[in-house]
Amino acid sequence: MFLERMNSKLKRVLVPGPLIIGAGPSGLATAACLKEKGVPSLILERENCLASLWKLKSYDRLRLHLPKRFCELPLMGFPPEFSTYPMKEEFLSYLEAYAKHFSIEPLFGEEVKSAEYDPTMEFWLVKTGSSEFVCRWLIVATGENSEPMSPEFPQISDFKGRVLHTSLYKNGTTFKGQKILVVGCGNSGMEISLDLCNSGAQASVVVRDTLHILPREILGRSTFGLSMWLLKWFPLRLVDRFLLFCSWFILGNTHRFGLRRPQIGPIELKNTTGKTPVLDVGTLAKIKAGQIMVVPSIKRFTETGVEFIDEKIEDFDSVILATGYRSNVPSWLKEEGFFSKKDGYPVAPFPHSWKGENGLYSVGFTKRGLLGASLDAQKVAKEIATQWNLETKHLQTDL
Repeated sequence: MFLERMNSKLKRVLVPGPLIIGAGPSGLATAACLKEKGVPSLILERENCLASLWKLKSYDRLRLHLPKRFCELPLMGFPPEFSTYPMKEEFLSYLEAYAKHFSIEPLFGEEVKSAEYDPTMEFWLVKTGSSEFVCRWLIVATGENSEPMSPEFPQISDFKGRVLHTSLYKNGTTFKGQKILVVGCGNSGMEISLDLCNSGAQASVVVRDTLHILPREILGRSTFGLSMWLLKWFPLRLVDRFLLFCSWFILGNTHRFGLRRPQIGPIELKNTTGKTPVLDVGTLAKIKAGQIMVVPSIKRFTETGVEFIDEKIEDFDSVILATGYRSNVPSWLKEEGFFSKKDGYPVAPFPHSWKGENGLYSVGFTKRGLLGASLDAQKVAKEIATQWNLETKHLQTDL
């Protein structure tokens, strides 16, 4: 299926169909949609497994934050016996079964060093450590979370305790009895703080900015699902007001605990900035009970802890950076105009972020999770299948 030729340095591989970079959910969804339309594809994956972010860099208690019906990949649902909010191991087993069902076999251990369009050949040249892949269509599916982000804090090198990113955190067992500072208050930061608390650690979480905390469910329905249903009938700002009223009624006034809400509503904020609201899974109750402390921004690190911007100094045994991830696309994709050099996202916002020029596409950069990735995958597969069928028809006519 794939034609190979050796040159002086790299093995050249001619890929007749699309080349997909990344074997996470986005890449698998795209390959499955292409296969369903009769288009062969090849996936390159830098790690040695599917969904490496989930398998290698996520904590043990992680679950999907949305109900499974909003997280299914195209053409194959979750098994009915799976939890409503699938656990990490359930999601990974689903992805393995998905790849097996569609006979998707990525090339593992192939980290892309560069990808560049050759206007003379009218093909993309994609180089890894050992090979150069030549393809007509290139699909970037490495996702929004390729590389951990670890911001530089003043004098952090002075701190004698342990500092680790959430990508290295598994569970709170090894932190029992310790004082831990969690830097970052998104869904991961809040959930890891809860995990530490339940494991017998004293957790404090840094809240530097405003944030929306919503109950995971309202009136027995998922908050996300209810929001999507309401948006079919009511204006966005009215739905936001409803969510905030329900949050106040169920969770109370979060401002009292150092958790200030933004001026605009949670859905509007998500749509305009990509900032996801925190879906509470029990952390807020621990904060209210004083078992998890909310602290302000960090001014500087000391040898034994941290000085905060309110000039209070506190000792900590370890610091966990829940500071998120970033796209690494600009480090290897050599093109102008489609992906931003600044943040590694497509320049055009959703829903127009999936298509570039010269056969370049992206899947999973919508800031809308697995649902957004699935929508991208179906659009990309549909367009490439049209081109594939047209080109193969011309080839058969010529023959």
